[in-house]
Amino acid sequence: MRQSVALGDLNIAFERRGAGLPFVWGHGLTSSMDLEGELLNFNWVAIETHAEMVRYDARGHGASTLTPNLDHYSWANLAEDQLAFADALGIEKFISGGASMGAATALHVAVSAPSRVLGLVLVIPPTGWETREAQRAVYLHRAQLIADGDIDAVVAASRQVAPPEPFGNEWHDRIERNTRAADHQRMAHVLRGAATADFPTRSQIATILAPTLILAWSGDAGHPLSSAEQLHELIAPSELVVASTASEFETWSDQIATFVRSIC
Repeated sequence: MRQSVALGDLNIAFERRGAGLPFVWGHGLTSSMDLEGELLNFNWVAIETHAEMVRYDARGHGASTLTPNLDHYSWANLAEDQLAFADALGIEKFISGGASMGAATALHVAVSAPSRVLGLVLVIPPTGWETREAQRAVYLHRAQLIADGDIDAVVAASRQVAPPEPFGNEWHDRIERNTRAADHQRMAHVLRGAATADFPTRSQIATILAPTLILAWSGDAGHPLSSAEQLHELIAPSELVVASTASEFETWSDQIATFVRSIC
């Protein structure tokens, strides 16, 4: 059942299912609890067998509050949101994880509150550090097109980019459906906010001691293997799994469930 919790002037929509050690999960940029299944379609029921699954809509996404300050959408600030959200739900220690923006948020959570994070699940880590600047330009350009009402141009541009290797052209169809169905004012705003975001420093990430599962796919410039590989090198207790085919991607739910069971 969907619920909401107030964090000052911010309302966070969330759901809690399952029982056991909490696993707090964050979705990707411009996504939400509802939209995430269109791209990832994880078997949450299998994961909930081993933990209490706590999913939520990040600031400015889904049914959570849109706030005006673009700096509020940095990954560091979204990590502060996650920690405040956990506090509001009475969650002290937990597994933190997510996809893309959610993965980057979890990294900041682990750096800022290491005693609270018992494990990390980092799915398709996005661009960071040296690769981030080019992605910022993409976000800002896309945000301007959306603000101008030129959704067709956004869709056309996305179709010019090859899909991640585990997927075929149906990937572009999913992206188009999400783009056309979105609240475009919100989408433009959070894209601009994402331009303020970056990973913690390499030296900060190297201090992470929590067991970490990194799941990456190949052939995606927005979620490059270089990000996943560098995180794997920096986080000593980490495992990196790369999917280059649909069948390899389909194992990810089981990979997450096995990892969560090992922590619990």
